[in-house]
Amino acid sequence: MLAINATRARNEWSSLVESVIREKPAIIKRTRDYLFFTNINVLESILTAYSFHAETLTEDDGSVTISLDEIDLAENAPDTQQAISKLAKAILEYSEDYYDEFAYWSRDDRKAHIPYVFKALILNDADKIGGLIKCRRGKI
Repeated sequence: MLAINATRARNEWSSLVESVIREKPAIIKRTRDYLFFTNINVLESILTAYSFHAETLTEDDGSVTISLDEIDLAENAPDTQQAISKLAKAILEYSEDYYDEFAYWSRDDRKAHIPYVFKALILNDADKIGGLIKCRRGKI
């Protein structure tokens, strides 16, 4: 692996940061740990493939419930657009909470949420997140 020793990274910190920003990500090795060091634009590119998928259900009262596939979240509203808007806000709020308690939430069955959490955090805009929600009709 093309890892930089942590001592070298510490001694050459300014040039390492400049290199990561202007040239390419770096991998830093500290004892048995490896850290991926990159700028936010590269992370955003890595996460480009991730979008949100949801199932829409029309309720008996005519309202619409949207249930997210990737994260156990669902919202109900009078129409699809309002439900998407509410779901997008819920995704962002969930992502902020997840990040605040990352050591707890990133374990076990919620580990798969990590790319979606970072996708939402980088976008940091419910309207942009809502634009990534791909809906399909659920079973009636």
